[in-house]
Amino acid sequence: MKQAPWQWYKRLNNFLSSKGYAKGAVDKTFSFRKNASDVILVQVYAYDIIFGSNNNSMCQEFVATMQEEFEMSMMGELTYFLGLQVKQLKHETFKSVS
Repeated sequence: MKQAPWQWYKRLNNFLSSKGYAKGAVDKTFSFRKNASDVILVQVYAYDIIFGSNNNSMCQEFVATMQEEFEMSMMGELTYFLGLQVKQLKHETFKSVS
């Protein structure tokens, strides 16, 4: 069905908006939420979602909130996305084109 991806994205966007997430100004598939000095970033690509935060509890809250509304599986730490290999360390993230 041609409209299925658009309907999925619209539902996800409305859900995130209801939870206090704002849209990116340039990339409409990018959302974020800030509180005090903490921020969580969410990027949607097709049916994949990557997210990260400077506060681990915001990530845990995001996962719990999403799992209440959507059926989803956690694939673990990001290692590959859109042709980029990603290596995450405690204070650094390295990206390389594969």
